[in-house]
Amino acid sequence: MRIASRVSELSRFGCYLDMMNPFPTGTMVLVEDCRGRRVLRSQSEDRLFAAEYGGGSGFLEVAPASQEALGRWLDEAEKEHKRQSD
Repeated sequence: MRIASRVSELSRFGCYLDMMNPFPTGTMVLVEDCRGRRVLRSQSEDRLFAAEYGGGSGFLEVAPASQEALGRWLDEAEKEHKRQSD
């Protein structure tokens, strides 16, 4: 089953998935996030359940090709945060 959601709170360890009907804690999911030509694919486990809001998903295994994309997104976010703080 494929469900679209908004990804927030992205880190090297997981992310938060905003969705109306989140999966129960312990559900195994494949998280795919595409931004431009970069793609993140990770086997994940839902670890936080907030009814009607979403859930926290912890990355168990980030595909090797996705590790570079994740690192770049986090670097870009850190640079943007620093620019806004100055």
